[in-house]
Amino acid sequence: MTLTDIGAAQVMQAVEEFDRLGRRAFLERYGFGPSRTYRLVVDGRSYDSKAIVGAAHGHLPGQRPLKPSEFSGGLDHAVRLLTDLGFRVERSSAVEADADADPLVERIAKLRVASTVGGPRLYQPITLLWAVGRALRGEPRMLSWEETATALRGLLGRHGLRGERPRPDYPVLALHRAGLWSLEGHTGEVPSAHGDAALHQWFSEQRPEGGLAAPVHALVAGSGQARVAVVGAIVERFFDGLDEVPLLEEVGLYEDSVADDPVHDGDAGPVDPVAAAAQYEKWCALVDRREARDGVRYRERTVRDPLRSGPARRAVLIRCGDRCENPECPGQPDDRTDRGLPLLEVDHVVELAAGGRDHPSQMVALCPNCHAVKTRGRSRDRLREILLEVALERHRRGPLPS
Repeated sequence: MTLTDIGAAQVMQAVEEFDRLGRRAFLERYGFGPSRTYRLVVDGRSYDSKAIVGAAHGHLPGQRPLKPSEFSGGLDHAVRLLTDLGFRVERSSAVEADADADPLVERIAKLRVASTVGGPRLYQPITLLWAVGRALRGEPRMLSWEETATALRGLLGRHGLRGERPRPDYPVLALHRAGLWSLEGHTGEVPSAHGDAALHQWFSEQRPEGGLAAPVHALVAGSGQARVAVVGAIVERFFDGLDEVPLLEEVGLYEDSVADDPVHDGDAGPVDPVAAAAQYEKWCALVDRREARDGVRYRERTVRDPLRSGPARRAVLIRCGDRCENPECPGQPDDRTDRGLPLLEVDHVVELAAGGRDHPSQMVALCPNCHAVKTRGRSRDRLREILLEVALERHRRGPLPS
């Protein structure tokens, strides 16, 4: 195996595959996480440089894709190969997984929106949630105006619960003025979100590409914690008294993966215990806030609320230190997943249908064997009693060292 066998043709084949699958699916297929430092730029779009090189090797005749552990993504390896082939590589401004979303949450709280008797208009929140869902799935940040307008017209028509018209130009311009949306490929100044015919004419003539501002996109694409905080802030401010679940389902934000961070290039190794404790507290705070806001409102609709269960699951995985939390575990498998993760499953000790909670104090990380015993073993009732005590004690104590 040698990186120097890779040519520009193989790199472009990997880039085309990336575009076809979307970022999230591409990274999962090849077992890579997002590039922390360097990004390949092709035709104005950025790609995870190390993952592209690993996939490109698989396009060589008779060769397979490279795994993250088989080469470096740094200046002397993947980056050097790409630049020697004439590609442009930039240092990434992507936000790390533990990035603080507080400034963005504050900006969302201060958005200027029109109001109705029932509450604030939903133009901007619908647009933001749609864009966050795209970032979660690894789709391109920027879209043509035609694609943006088509998607938003449909969403506004289906989910505009306070009399919103299917006018995507309004929220796009308002979010641009607020610094949350980028518009590119136009000439002259961008108009304000007022008027009617003039706005139609501007977009018809200019047809700008648009999408979340780059720092915002990097934050919600790379940090599950930030993503959950942002979605929660949008829902809390704009959807009081409304059922936001159908919209969240349609844009792909009502599933546990909303809280997930992609695994970073290479195994990050042991986590600093202070950092792990801080992350655990943040995840639990998001769970507590969602639970306090909604109570059991969604239990009538479904057995779980992903905006609680996703963060709760992430908190438990931080807390367990990569080890099964059953104190009677005979030994969890030493093997790991293709992405280097331990073979653990997060489970509710008390099922939600039986009155349990989407909360780390009632959830545990179990290896496959212990999960099977807890679910269908003869000793499951006794084990559940033990695990309920363990979950509460581990929640009080916080994360174990990895």
